[in-house]
Amino acid sequence: MAETPFCLRFGHLLPYSMSDSNTSNFTSPSTFILLGIPGLEAAHVWISIPFCATYILAILGNSTILFTVKRERSLHGPIYYFLCMLAVTDLVVSTSILPKTLSIFWFNSREIDFSACLTQMYFIHCFSMTESGILVAMGLDRYVAICHPLRHSTILTNPVVAKIGLAVVLRGAMLTLPYLFIAIRWPYCRTNIIAQSYCDYMALVKLDCADIHINSSYSLFVVFFVIGLDVFFITVSYTQILRAIFSLSTKDARLKAFGTCGSHLFVILAFYIPGLFSFLTYQFGHNVPLHFHVLSANMYLLVPIMLNPVIYGVRSKEIRGRLLHLFTHKGT
Repeated sequence: MAETPFCLRFGHLLPYSMSDSNTSNFTSPSTFILLGIPGLEAAHVWISIPFCATYILAILGNSTILFTVKRERSLHGPIYYFLCMLAVTDLVVSTSILPKTLSIFWFNSREIDFSACLTQMYFIHCFSMTESGILVAMGLDRYVAICHPLRHSTILTNPVVAKIGLAVVLRGAMLTLPYLFIAIRWPYCRTNIIAQSYCDYMALVKLDCADIHINSSYSLFVVFFVIGLDVFFITVSYTQILRAIFSLSTKDARLKAFGTCGSHLFVILAFYIPGLFSFLTYQFGHNVPLHFHVLSANMYLLVPIMLNPVIYGVRSKEIRGRLLHLFTHKGT
């Protein structure tokens, strides 16, 4: 009997246990076949509409944030540097997933090379971890800005921000590398058909016929190391932030302080809530159709990518104001 996978944003890193198979072992397939949304093949064209809209919004929204922050020197500060890192991460994840997914929906282009599949898997997992780390860094920035405002510019200098960004990227890259090396060496069996719209680690594990117990232990370690530590640090940061806010003497000061971290809180919720939803679906939705599991797996990757630029565009008056200034200035 197959075990239920754990997936909280990085749940695609955790493998299934599979029943033994007596099918032939073809070791290293040259291509895999992606099914898209199994069971909903007839509706692929219609399903492609929200996927395409998500990609367009991600490209335009995140590119606009990068352009605005680059052009406006007043936005050259730690929180906006971290926001740019988040935008780049979202662009990488969306471009890793959606072009191939849309080609499946529109052109029935289901084949993907073995190396391309592993590359896609690596970038998705690496930059998902990176995004979680960036949210921790943004929480640190909000903590320093609210709890130690006079020291903010001396604590989070440009070199410090650059080192934090580099550390976050290296963490994702190094923790994901073992999955790539393991997937290359796996003997594959059963079939080369992946019941997904993109190459994810769990889907590849289902095709593996080797012993995966050691790999399962490492997967659990990585997920709890990334999610556990990141959520812990974010919780500690916002506990201190809320204590500082409620200690302010006036209501206006409290509302202003809430406003400085409101956008970041929305981004955190957009990042973790879809992952929690996907986790609950896998944990308790044993009778849920396969296509619903696949859709939820896409949702917890794509919803944050779509919402992040919208949240910062709507909630951040600095970015909104500077963007309006740029367009009105060009118009005149």
